[in-house]
Amino acid sequence: MYKYSPVIGLEIHIQAKTKSKMFCSCATDYFGDKPNTHVCPVCLGLPGALPVPNKAAIEQCIRLGLALNCEINEFSKFDRKNYFYPDLPKAYQISQYDLPVAKNGYLVINTKQGESKIGIRRVHQEEDTGKSIHEGGTTFLDFNKSGMPLMEVVTEPDFQTLEEVTVFAKLLKQTVEYIGVSDAEMQKGQMRFELNISLRQEKDGTNLPPYRVEVKNIGSISALEKVMQFEIARQTQLIDAGQEFKNETRGLKDMSGETVAQRSKENEDDYRYFPEPDIPPFINSKELVARLGKALPELPAARLSRYLSWGLNSEQADTLVDQPLKGNWIDVLAKQVNNEAETIKSAAKLLIGDISYQLEQQNLELADSLISMDDILFLVNKQKEGSLTSTIVKQIIEKVFTTKKTAAQIVQDENLEVVQDRSQLEAWVDKAITENPQLVSSMAKNPNAYKAILGVVMRESKGQANAQQVEEMIKGKLGINL
Repeated sequence: MYKYSPVIGLEIHIQAKTKSKMFCSCATDYFGDKPNTHVCPVCLGLPGALPVPNKAAIEQCIRLGLALNCEINEFSKFDRKNYFYPDLPKAYQISQYDLPVAKNGYLVINTKQGESKIGIRRVHQEEDTGKSIHEGGTTFLDFNKSGMPLMEVVTEPDFQTLEEVTVFAKLLKQTVEYIGVSDAEMQKGQMRFELNISLRQEKDGTNLPPYRVEVKNIGSISALEKVMQFEIARQTQLIDAGQEFKNETRGLKDMSGETVAQRSKENEDDYRYFPEPDIPPFINSKELVARLGKALPELPAARLSRYLSWGLNSEQADTLVDQPLKGNWIDVLAKQVNNEAETIKSAAKLLIGDISYQLEQQNLELADSLISMDDILFLVNKQKEGSLTSTIVKQIIEKVFTTKKTAAQIVQDENLEVVQDRSQLEAWVDKAITENPQLVSSMAKNPNAYKAILGVVMRESKGQANAQQVEEMIKGKLGINL
């Protein structure tokens, strides 16, 4: 628990997935190419160059707004946001101010504290700047990124815990990936966070604190969490020292989360917004919005709720939402078994556990592996009827990956089904008791020591003994009543 209550808002820049830049025809697949090879007079900001809006980018922004439960402005326009940076040669950015593409939305998140509704103030369209590269005391400018289409999501200052922020950030990333508006690859700078954070003292009541600290260009969710921890500790120390705060912009020093002062924070008036004179206002027709909304897929929040309704635990459900190819696989299986919850739970457990382990070990995708849905249903059903133990199932899955045999063929060829013959089980139990007198004697102090004898039997049978029957035999022979 923190001494003062954090008040947090986010601004998230998301690179739209389009073939060309926001206001010119330069290709967007610049990553890894030589500097300044994806440029033209428009994205270089040369005098007289005229911007032409990218229709596909605007539609991507509408789709994101709809996925975030926003109102879509039927009448929208671009504005000039005036400020100077070396990598912004025309000294203004084409963005949106009072009439963004989308506004007044929300995203519902679930944390350990329960459900929270995070307000979305706006989702607007803008262009990206270039990139400054600092080497050996010299700064180089690369304009390949200049003019890339960006969607900016601005939240309300509704976050009160670090968990809420990280859960929201993860859900937003999943959402943009699901609807296909961005690949959101953070290592490529396709999704970046700006953090607005201040601390509310008791005397402030429910009012917003009288200051705001903004931290720019945070490139990962883990770094975002570290920055919040650092800023809460730093601001708490300054409040305790009686220091007055001013609005401030800070930068991320390194991946440790430490921040450094850059400048006093600008006010909106400082940007001198005015309507972009080279681009006329545009209409987002009701027909267009309805068509884009109808084409949206099932969103991550709805998918998570569906998995939880089948009885999957939160960790399993999160994994299937976060790895949609595996989630799609479970969805197909669910249709085959008419949404029978127990079968789905068992299949999901195998997929997330032993199957995912084999995929990782052999550097394979699920679609490229030899294991099939029929294999998994066979194993699930055999486990359900008690014919296969979890240990044997694990061995079978490994063999499916390393042979061209099906799970059923492996079980038949190697006679792997659980041994339920009473005389054979009794022989294993008698042997385990006779050869381990120290375990038997230890049960006088610890009755649960019989489980060690059970383990001996399971090893002797190579995991094929019916564990429940063996346990009952051991208890009966040793007179244990638990």
